[in-house]
Amino acid sequence: MSALGTLSRRERQIMEILYQRGKASAAEVRESMADAPSYSAVRAMLRILEEKGHVKHQAEGLKYVYVPSIGRDKAKRTAVKHLMETFFNGSPEHVVAALLDVSSTRLSGEELDRMADLIERARKEGK
Repeated sequence: MSALGTLSRRERQIMEILYQRGKASAAEVRESMADAPSYSAVRAMLRILEEKGHVKHQAEGLKYVYVPSIGRDKAKRTAVKHLMETFFNGSPEHVVAALLDVSSTRLSGEELDRMADLIERARKEGK
């Protein structure tokens, strides 16, 4: 299975729709897309996502309904791991530093406190 980080913008958009809805036909996916491509393009992307192992289909009457193959949390972890390995030489520290550098002026005190709590919990679990 490929990482979610390797998906195209449209494929990520489709995955987000499927995660939000739980399941959807190609027509329902297309209706939910901003600036949607053709119906046949959506079906082709769903086929590609199925080949990559991200979705599976089930027959409901005369149509296929698509569902995510992996949970959203696992998909997020896989995408972050791919991002970390690709751009940050596998370093969680460099990922966090980059996030703080980009968003430091937008993080609230509460957000920083929650992040500090997560770091402290990870520190305790590591011992």
